[in-house]
Amino acid sequence: MPEPPKISRVRGAPDHLQIGHASIAACLVAVLGAASGMVPTPASPGTCAFMPRHIPHAWKNIDSETGRVLFLYTPAEAGGLIEALSEGRPIDKEEWPKLYERHRWEVVGPNPL
Repeated sequence: MPEPPKISRVRGAPDHLQIGHASIAACLVAVLGAASGMVPTPASPGTCAFMPRHIPHAWKNIDSETGRVLFLYTPAEAGGLIEALSEGRPIDKEEWPKLYERHRWEVVGPNPL
């Protein structure tokens, strides 16, 4: 199993949904998670969150330290976006929509956190 990605304090995901797949996030270092329309909920290490398919959600690291989150996807190929982002290469503005579409993610707004 690859090492969970490191997430800096300013990093997070836009408000998005996954088309045709669900995910689970296991917080290894404190982050803030929220589903669209819900009150932001701090998640401490050991907290898990289930994100059903087609339900908008967002998350962001609010800890002063670099965060770590283990993401599990079903079906597994849905995690391809995270793998692509972990390559660490710069992604230009025009490439983001193609990347989301290729991995069946839909951005519905900016990160609300």
